[in-house]
Amino acid sequence: MTISPLLQLMSPMTNRSMSSSIHSSSFVSAFQNFLDEELTTNHADSYDSKPPESLFLHPEAASQYFQTSSGTNQADMHTDQQFSVDENEFASLIESTGHKYGVDPRLIHAVIKQESGFDPNAKSHAGAMGLMQLMPGTARYLNVEDPYNPSQNIEGGTRYLKDMLERFNRDTSLALAAYNAGPGSVERFNGIPPFKETQNYVPAVMNTYQALI
Repeated sequence: MTISPLLQLMSPMTNRSMSSSIHSSSFVSAFQNFLDEELTTNHADSYDSKPPESLFLHPEAASQYFQTSSGTNQADMHTDQQFSVDENEFASLIESTGHKYGVDPRLIHAVIKQESGFDPNAKSHAGAMGLMQLMPGTARYLNVEDPYNPSQNIEGGTRYLKDMLERFNRDTSLALAAYNAGPGSVERFNGIPPFKETQNYVPAVMNTYQALI
């Protein structure tokens, strides 16, 4: 299955108003699994053209297509402008959201630090947005209307992180790998995928997390 037939399949759906049934349907699950399997491979040259950023659910998948000339990874590219970091600015929001979804606020803090450096306006070369660097597809999947709104972004990112923790039996390293590269990639490789970005991402977040415990 290639990107073009998938887009043809989706085109009538995207022209309709979004409904809750679409988000909860088996199509959404199948679409996510398709992206995990297809877009994280190293066969970009086999496609006629690059798919739009909005299709991607995971930064690592998008980074296979949207590499900068310097090879900068999504996790270390925040904004072109200097940003004054105040890691305590969103502490109460992180704390309340973490307790709401049963995710350690310190883990959320570590993810945000790695993803955006606490810049709510961050946007990566791959198109990931906001504090927890939600891809456009992920934001829509999580019903996040404004990824640059700190409350919505942390809410959506934490919900997704919770899903990954539950999917991988509370294994934090695998959940982080899935957050970055997609759960399908983690399952396919039976562990942290051999993508350079993900191999660097997981220990970086874990080191920050361990330092907060």
